[in-house]
Amino acid sequence: REYAFDHERLANVLSRTVGRVIEPSGLPLENLSLEAGTLMASVETPAYLRCDLEIYSCKSSRGDSRSQWTQDTNGFSRTQVISPDGESGVFIRDHNLWARNLETGEESALTTDGVEDFGYGTDNAGWTRGDRPIVKWSPDSRKIATFRHDSRGVGMMYLVNTKVGHPELDAWRYPLPEDSVIFRISRVILDLDRSVGDRVIPLKMLPDQHRSTCSDHIRCGSGFGDVEWSADSKQIAFVSSTRDHKTATVRIANASKGEIKTLFEEVEETFYESSGWAYLSSSSEILWFSQRDNWGHLYLYDSDSGALKRQVTRGFWNVQQILDIDEESRTVTFIGTGREDGDPYFQYAYNVGLDAGDVRLLTPDSANHAVSLSPDGEYLLDISSTPVLPPTTVLRSRETGDLILTVEKSDISQLEQLGWRPPMPFAVKARDGETDLYGLLFRPTDFDPESVYPIINYLYPGPQSGSVGSRSFRSSHRDLQSLAELGFVVVELDAMGTPGRSKKFHETYYGNMGDNGLPDQIAGIRQLADRYSWMDIARVGIFGHSGGGFASTAGILRYPEFYKVAVSQAGNHDQRNYEDDWGEKWQGLLLEYPDGTTNYDNQANHLLADKLEGKLLIAHGTLDSNVPPSNTMLVVNALIAANKDFDLILMPNRTHGFGNEPYMMRRRWDYFVRHLRGAKFPKEYQIGTGGERDF
Repeated sequence: REYAFDHERLANVLSRTVGRVIEPSGLPLENLSLEAGTLMASVETPAYLRCDLEIYSCKSSRGDSRSQWTQDTNGFSRTQVISPDGESGVFIRDHNLWARNLETGEESALTTDGVEDFGYGTDNAGWTRGDRPIVKWSPDSRKIATFRHDSRGVGMMYLVNTKVGHPELDAWRYPLPEDSVIFRISRVILDLDRSVGDRVIPLKMLPDQHRSTCSDHIRCGSGFGDVEWSADSKQIAFVSSTRDHKTATVRIANASKGEIKTLFEEVEETFYESSGWAYLSSSSEILWFSQRDNWGHLYLYDSDSGALKRQVTRGFWNVQQILDIDEESRTVTFIGTGREDGDPYFQYAYNVGLDAGDVRLLTPDSANHAVSLSPDGEYLLDISSTPVLPPTTVLRSRETGDLILTVEKSDISQLEQLGWRPPMPFAVKARDGETDLYGLLFRPTDFDPESVYPIINYLYPGPQSGSVGSRSFRSSHRDLQSLAELGFVVVELDAMGTPGRSKKFHETYYGNMGDNGLPDQIAGIRQLADRYSWMDIARVGIFGHSGGGFASTAGILRYPEFYKVAVSQAGNHDQRNYEDDWGEKWQGLLLEYPDGTTNYDNQANHLLADKLEGKLLIAHGTLDSNVPPSNTMLVVNALIAANKDFDLILMPNRTHGFGNEPYMMRRRWDYFVRHLRGAKFPKEYQIGTGGERDF
């Protein structure tokens, strides 16, 4: 093991570049890539630095004629998508796709008939929008898989900023669950070797719903989701999902003619979502993910006939991610959970043969494993840790998992000297008295077991994720430890209705999002209070952001005898006022009954406003384009109509992620100190501006 470069020389260069002293032991490099003597990374700015490690000279991409199109480590830039050969970038201009030669800067139109509300590669899911096109380049860099985004007739969303003088209106297409018209996509292939008028090859099929199996968008990660090219660039495999997410149809398209062949369908009674699939064109196969036996496993299909060849993995555990497929050795390397003893959320790396053989564990240490493959596919970089144990980084054989080298062991002694203490993992039973649930508990660093502490329940109900998140080591978990230092015990628990376990576990409250996993939160906290005499079950508060804002308000309205104080931020309080994809996946398509009620009434917080008994602080950003502020205003209006006392904070010109702003954090802390502890606090104290990303 040796340094990849001279840290001291690079620190000197970076110091001159950014205008401050940078220590060799603390190089602020992010999004780092290192290849052929050239280092690229972002350093305290969105721009990249390109450093020649032969002469230790760095040049900022900002101001460079190619800066805004510089390829990052994922092959994408802020506004365009780079071809595999690195020669071209595709971007959007006036609703059409254009190509740019990255060497000469020459630009040319790839499409010419795109118009407003019916453009090419448009990135708009309503709740999120972007300027970078959604496309997938072919391996030979001569074709592009994309679509025309049809938003004609889709309802509008409006936000107005706060300023002196006339406000500015932000208006855009944002479909809701009750809408008869939502986004559609008409799939096309662009052939760059054809003339402009003949370049667009429509796929011979009806438009698809704006849906995917991997997120509530057709963009998954940084690219076009559910689309895979064949190695020879002659075909694409893709998935069409129905509006209600119950059916996913796998198809193959001829990239030159647009002809379509349907292979097979995956049908669920509730919702289907995928942990990933792959098109193995060299062997004419699809490696498919399914929870058809209640657990997430891989299945091998014939891509010529659509016939199932074999189930590749099986058991009472889940495949979470396909890392890589070696088509030559016919081996798939993947991340799985729940197969090993201990915490079922711990992620491990495995491999298995596509044709036969047992699953092989590659990362045996009992911990959560963050794993990446070496560029040549021979090695695994394995970073193992738990919420309590700091990371250890090792190099392993990708084939056998054998330990080759210990790269680094994290030293947290300085963190501990500052008073840091890890959270306490725990397990409790769910509402059914049988299912194990897992979470983390935070106590003050001056914890006294003879004292009694009020309880704060932080939650994010999902259903696409849980409260705890990654089981890897973190020095901070939002501001949960900070809250504990104010004299509380803080609990976060992954309830039923969240992913990572069985299909049945995940769909616990499908069609009843107002459940929010709250019965499990309450059951778990009661068990902890029975277990630990220092937890005061008579004083319980709750808070969350976004879905957690929805859930925390639901908690104090539905269970006033349990939750006495709630802080609710940016909540989607009625899914009829939130993006269509979300509600229709987890609550179902909107149904109106003869008596005027709907199947969405059971989740709407504003219909429960008259149940408020405790103290509620509700907050929202006025420019929240993800969860529109009307969600909170529905609750506010209903509370006023019910003559209820409550507290409201509107954050002017803030978008969705204001939860860790110092002002919001201080008001949240103060609210619990005053109303849950019954204590006084300093007036208008200052909190530092550092911290984690928005939550």
